[in-house]
Formats: sequence, structure tokens, C-alpha cells
Amino acid sequence: MRSLRLRGRIRAPHGPVGLVARPAGDVDYSRYGVGYGGRRRTDPRIAELVTAALGPVGPVLNVGAGAGSYEPTDRPVVAVEPSEAMVAQRPEGSAPVVRAVAGALPVADGAVAASMAIVTIHQWPDPGAGLAELRRVTVGPVVVLTFDPAALDALWLAEYAPELHAAESRRYPTIDAVVSALGAGATATPVPVPFDCVDGFTEAFYGRPEAFLDPEVRRSQSAWSFVSDDAQARAVDKLAGDLASGRWDDRFGHLRHQEAFIGSLRLIVGHGGHPGP
Repeated sequence: MRSLRLRGRIRAPHGPVGLVARPAGDVDYSRYGVGYGGRRRTDPRIAELVTAALGPVGPVLNVGAGAGSYEPTDRPVVAVEPSEAMVAQRPEGSAPVVRAVAGALPVADGAVAASMAIVTIHQWPDPGAGLAELRRVTVGPVVVLTFDPAALDALWLAEYAPELHAAESRRYPTIDAVVSALGAGATATPVPVPFDCVDGFTEAFYGRPEAFLDPEVRRSQSAWSFVSDDAQARAVDKLAGDLASGRWDDRFGHLRHQEAFIGSLRLIVGHGGHPGP
């Protein structure tokens, strides 16, 4: 099995390298990233889809790796993550971390058998450049989990927090753009979100609306950092009122008994642009 070749280095180290001191994406996780490791955990059902898309190959490069969710444990993995706050939340014994950004990966051409980017491309300054880098360094599958900005209003939360919906819609690249960037043969598939999803993104709580009244839940969803305190308070007050009056349940209560939700979550699978050794 090939070792991961880093530009200017022999192999992936045991600790962070290539330190990035300032925020590399659109959110400063030194301020907003506390608690991600506990609330944005790997959901096993979504993980099955990601693992199947990666196939059995390795090594795997995980770009925008955050606290390490969805990383395979049965093969070599190297994580790329610029945020020191997120790296600090990775569990002991997790994959080594390269401190770098998606648009300038310090990885040799064709150095990895597969790569992944899980709910991260919306935070990259130039998603197209980052996806091109993924293809450059990858021989096999390139797996991207993201949200479709055209389908974000499938979740009732858009009505309660229109500022949140507007912020999210601006951040996510279109699914067509991602598919195009990953080259011929790339596919996009809707991902069902299970009712008891343990990865705390917004759609995970489609049938558990009380969760959004908890500020700790909102702090583990980066889009809320773009919503003013006043707008958050209005959204929370409106939701709390509708829950207390029963209006939310009159309109959306069926979701409390729905096993899964098909919203905006998409699994996009392409292929690396490097032929390999």
C-alpha cells in the first residue's frame, strides 16, 4: 500500500503540520467550534453510505476533517483541517492531521486512493479550487457530503428562521456545480436523515423541534453564526410559542413519527483526475 506523499515532506506526520493561524473558511471555529466533537458525531447510517462510496481502498484523505466524523477506521487516513480548535477536539488515536486548506493541499499528485469532504465545501473560499485539488491528489473515489441550497426550504425551520435559510442558501454551492467539478460520471444522491440522527446538523432535528431552543445545539451548527442575536431570539421565541400552543404539532407533528427525512442532504461521488502510479 502506498504511503501518503506530502509535497516537501516524506510522509504524513504524527501531529499537525503546516500551521494556519487565521480562519481559513467562513467561520472562525476558535469562537464557534466548541462542542462540535460532542454534538456533530458520526451517524452510523450515514457513515455506511460514505464508507460504501469510498470503497475498500486506502489511504484516504479527509479534507475539512473537523473533529474527525465519518473517517474510516479500517484503513490509513490522513486528515486536512486548518482550525486548531477543531483539531483539539479530535479523539485520541484518530488519524494524523495536516494543517492546510482545501485549495492548496500539500499532497503529491495521485498520492491517495480515495478522498472525502464531509459537510465542509460550503466553508471553502473557492469550492471549485478545492474540488480540483481533491481530484489532483486522488486516484479513485472522491466523496463529498453536502447540502443542496435549492432544497434547504424542505425543512420547516426556514419559516421560523428566514435569516438562517438565507445565510445557508448563500454558502452552499449548487449540486450541479459540485457534480460538474468532479468530472464525467459523478453522481448525486439524496441521503435520508434518520429520526434519531446523532450528527447534529439542522435537518437531524426535523422531528425533534425542541432541540433548537437549546443554544448549545445552535452553536454546533455553523450557519447560526451568521444570524444576529436579535434574529435568533425571534426565531426561538416564535418556535417556543408554537410548540407551547400546539401550532407546530398541528402543522408538522407527523414528523415526530417519521423514520427518516429526505431534505437537502446529498452524497456526491466522483473520481480522481490522476491515473495513479
